[in-house]
Formats: sequence, C-alpha cells, structure tokens
Amino acid sequence: MSQSTQIPVRAADLIFSLKTFAAATLALVIALWLDLPRPYWAMATVYITSQPLAGATSSKALYRVLGTLIGAAASVAIIPTFVNAPELLSLVVALWVGGCLYLSLLDRTPRSYLFMLSGYTLALIAFPAVTDPGGIFDVAVARSEEITIGIICATLVSTLVLPRSVAPVVGAKVDDWLADARRLSRHIMLGGGGETGYQGQRLRLAAEALDIDTLASHLAFDQLANHHAVRGLRALRLHMLLLLPLLGSIRDRLTALDGRLQPKLKDLLRRIADWLIAANDRREPADTLRVAIADLRPPLHADASWDEIMTANLLIRLRELVDISEDCRALSAAIAADQDTSRVPLAFQTEQGIAPARHRDHTLALWSAAGVIIAILVCCGFWIGAGWVDGASAPMMAAVACSFFASQDDPAPSIQSFALWSLVAIVLVAIYLFGILPAISTIEMLIAALAPAFILFGVLIARPSTTPIGMALGANGATLLALQSTYNADFESYANSAAAFMVGMAAAIVLTRLMRSVRARWIAHRLLQTNWTTLAETAERRGNNDRAAFVGAMLDRLGLLAQRVAAIPAAERRDIDSLRQLRVGLNIIDLRRARHGLGPMTIQAIDAMLDQLAAACRNIAAAPMPAALLGTIDAALARALDEQAAPGQEDALIGLVGIRAGLFPDSPPYHMRPSEARSLVA
Repeated sequence: MSQSTQIPVRAADLIFSLKTFAAATLALVIALWLDLPRPYWAMATVYITSQPLAGATSSKALYRVLGTLIGAAASVAIIPTFVNAPELLSLVVALWVGGCLYLSLLDRTPRSYLFMLSGYTLALIAFPAVTDPGGIFDVAVARSEEITIGIICATLVSTLVLPRSVAPVVGAKVDDWLADARRLSRHIMLGGGGETGYQGQRLRLAAEALDIDTLASHLAFDQLANHHAVRGLRALRLHMLLLLPLLGSIRDRLTALDGRLQPKLKDLLRRIADWLIAANDRREPADTLRVAIADLRPPLHADASWDEIMTANLLIRLRELVDISEDCRALSAAIAADQDTSRVPLAFQTEQGIAPARHRDHTLALWSAAGVIIAILVCCGFWIGAGWVDGASAPMMAAVACSFFASQDDPAPSIQSFALWSLVAIVLVAIYLFGILPAISTIEMLIAALAPAFILFGVLIARPSTTPIGMALGANGATLLALQSTYNADFESYANSAAAFMVGMAAAIVLTRLMRSVRARWIAHRLLQTNWTTLAETAERRGNNDRAAFVGAMLDRLGLLAQRVAAIPAAERRDIDSLRQLRVGLNIIDLRRARHGLGPMTIQAIDAMLDQLAAACRNIAAAPMPAALLGTIDAALARALDEQAAPGQEDALIGLVGIRAGLFPDSPPYHMRPSEARSLVA
C-alpha cells in the first residue's frame, strides 16, 4: 500500500490538538460574531466531532449535522404539544431517546451516530426549553446553527490543514494483516497450526479484520483517498474474509491425512509454503503450482477410499489458496500504484456488490434502550418532584451518558470514569469562570487563557488510551464555560447546574449497573448461539446463497468473540479457535449450490442430511451433535460418490467432507458402500 509521509506519533497528537483548538476558537468567534444565544455549543461541537483521521471527522460531522437537524425538528413538534403535561413530556422524550439508541446499536456503522444524535439532541434542546415553550422554534434553530458552525469548522480545518488520511492507515493495517496471514499459511503448509499460539493468531487476525473494516468504513468520506484505492480495498477485503476459513479447512485435511501424505504431495506443500512468503520477483509462477495441483488430484468414484477423498478435497482447497493469495498480491500492487483494480484479472471470483454484513443483537439493543428510558424518567421525576429550577441538566446528562457507552458489554465503568473526569472539568471551569475570566477583556486574551487547558484536552483525545478522558474534559469544559459575548457568570447558578449535571451522571451509573451491565461471557454465549442459529437457517434454505455475505456476518461475530475470548469456557473456545461454525456454514452453502446438478436420489440424501443438521444446530444448547447425523452425512457422501460425472459432484464432495470434518473431527474415517447408502436413505 502507498504510504504518506509518516509524522511521529507524539508530533501528530500535538498537531491534531492545535488544529482542534484552532477550529474550536474559529467556531466560537463566528458564533459570537453572529450573536447566537449559546456560542459555546459551537466550540464544544468541535471537540465532540474532531478525530485524528480526516475521513473519520468528515463521516462523524455529516451524521452529526443530520442527527442534530432531526433532533431539533422533533423538539419543535414535541415540546409545544406536551409542555402542559410534564410527566407525559418526560415519557415521550425518553421513548424518543431510547428508540433512537436502539436503531443506533443495530446499525454499527458511522451512520449509527446519526440515530444516537437524533435521540439525545432532543433531550439537550427540550429539557432546558420547557420554561419557555413558545420560543422552542428559535431555540431549535439556534442550536442547529451553533452545532453546524462547529461541524463545518472542524471538518474544514481537519481536511485543509495538514490532513491525515484514513487510506494510509488502513493500507498499513491491511499489509500487516496479509503478511501475518502468509506466515500462518506457510506454517500450516509445513504441518503446523495446531499450537496454542497459532490458534490465538487466527483469532487475532479475525479481530484485526474487524478493526480494518471499521476504519475502512470512513474511506468513502475521506476526500484525500483515491477512489481506485477505495474500490481495491473493498475487493481485497472480500478475499481476506475467505482466507481464514480456508486455512482452517486445509489444516483439517492435513491433520486427517497425517502420516499418509504422498511424497509428491509433501513436495507440493513445501513449494506452496515457500511461494507464499517469497518476494514477487523470486516466486515461481502460480500457473505452475496450479498444474502441479491438478496432476496430483485422484479420480473419485464409488469405491474411492477416505484418503483419496480427503486428498482430492485438500488439493481443491490448495488451488483456492493459490488463487486467493495471488489475487491479494495483485490487488495490493494495483492499489499501491493507484491503478484501477477493476481491470485486475482475478483468479478467484467472489460475489460482487456485497455490503459488509453486521451482527445485530436486537435483545441487547432493546435492553440498552430500556436502560436510557428509565434513567431519563428517574431524573425527570426527581427534577419535577423537587421543583428544581436548574435540574434540567440531570435528564440531559443521563441521556448523553447512557447513549455514549451503550455499545459496551458493561457501560457502567466507562460512565463512572466519564463522570469522574467531568467532575474534574467542573472544577477547572470554576477556576476559569471565577478566577481567570473576570480579568479578561479581549478575545485575544481569552484564546490565550484557554489554550493551555484545551490543547492538553486535544492531545488526550488524539491518543486512543486517553480519548474518553479528553472527550469528557474538552466537550464538557467548553459547555460548562458557557462563553458569551459578555461575562455574566453566577456562582449559585453554576453550582446548581453542576450539581444537576452530576445527578444525571450518578443516575446513569446506578441504573446502568442495575439494568444493563452484563458479563463478557454472557455476550459471547449469545454470539455463539446466534452462529448456530445462522447455520440452521443456512441448512434449511434450498436455493443459492451469498457466500461472501455469510462469511462477512460470521467473521464479524468472530471478531466480536475474539475481543471476549478470555471470558469464553475452554470447551467453547475450541470451536472459535478452529473457526468451526464458519467453515461448516461455508460447506453447507457449497453443498446447496451443488445439489442442483445432482441426481434426484442424491438430492434426497443431501436434503435429509441438511434437515437433520438444521435441527441439531437449533438444539445444540440442550444436546451435542447426534451420532445419527454422522451416518446421514456418510450416506449423502456415498450417494455423491456414486454420481457419474455430474456437474455438481465436486462441490458436493467438498461440502460434505467439510461438514463431516467440522462437526465430527474425531470420528473414524468414512467407509460406506453406495448400496449401504441406498438402504439408509430408503
């Protein structure tokens, strides 16, 4: 991948912070010049929106504008209608925030920010405006203008001043991923891959693929990214998705043939191992390897031995490995040269036009939505019951805190940390408001006074390990300063607002701990069960299916599981390490495609096996895979071997052997005559 000139990390952090502070002061000055009622919202928006990578800032900015406009429109529609019934108004706002959060958690793309902003923007506008409902339209317009100014300033500065593109970062991660995958592939070719370290490497590659996918989602918004690179990375990603399960299948075949490999096959494996990691100018031609693979493939017939079946299956998978590896190199070279990757001839054709598949947990999303609804209602009840004039900040902050961290397994610790650093921001702002700002009389002096603190906040935002701290200090600091064209700070009002702020955070922490906190093991168990349900649904369908879409969904869950692997029991971890569910699913899809070219009796045997497999997957939590399923698989395998030059025989055998090896890895070798299969099916 082509790399831009790399700036040292610490220098890059400082440059990002200086750019963010410049954008924030520009937004503040413009808002003051336009005489907007709350210009500090423009400054705070810059710190909420800005990201070290230009594409990430642009994507977040676009969706923040749209989310703000939707939330503002909702406030204009809701506040005048329900203002005379505060309890009902509280319920409507809470339901709106909860519904938007539910949609946000299901989306899991940069677009999710639109839904989340649409939710808590209503709370930010509605609750402070209940004392003056007649002015809600002007308030909504003013908030939209202030936030939009901040977004525009953040985007322009990020894009025009020393911009840092997403593309080189994604490209470097893809290069590292492919290099690690090649080393793992070579190790498997030479008979390894079963050690604990290499099992962990497969999981790490799965988790890194998820990170790459998340970063790549910002490429469409990156004005610096070459459109050829964007298209090429999309094609490369599809090949990367299929590489991990393919390596697992090859290792299974080699394990099954342990000690019984032919000398020529051993030599071929060594050649492929060297070819995988060799430099482009030192590699033997891929076509030479393809010819060698074809020459070693044994003919399959009704009396074929298990070793012959497994050898043929292994060689088919080796051909796919050569094709995918060759395509990855060709696509990488084309991207590095800024060439049109659509013109690159590919040996392995994946399905086209596929959007990355995402795992969606509706139950957990509803649970999170219920948590924010109850937190808002509790704060509103306290606010209304106590008659607290400045209590609007409590439900506001409950909405913001519960929304920001809802995607985590246990949001409570993050909310608690956010609350702690928000308290630090409250103290720092108090020092500014009542100790420093009274002596300031010009905008230049104000900017100079704010610079040390806010530049530090920007550096914290730039570093992943301290991003939440920087966000809490920067965004809350700018908001609590409440800078206006004239100094009008009042300690009593500030203390009341700060107290309401912390009440909202405390309510979010307590109610999240009571309602929403779950352990990583519980999330992992749900992911594994969803995988088995997906396998059942895949087996129950009879038409063709999109392999790449299936792999995308399963690898997405695998990446989520890899982040929680320490919490997964050892018995279930074996399934994850070996990519068992993913590989079985791919083989089911291959089998379903092949069945249309087979005879009616073979189709009947395959369908009977798929129905039994679907029932077993749905019941996997209550009982292990039934032994009878192995016999049904063998019956279908015997039927497929009995086919005479059928167009789908090869794919059917690949699928059946893969399902057998995936579900029953420790079973004895297959041995069944076609006559036995006929009696079993009958």
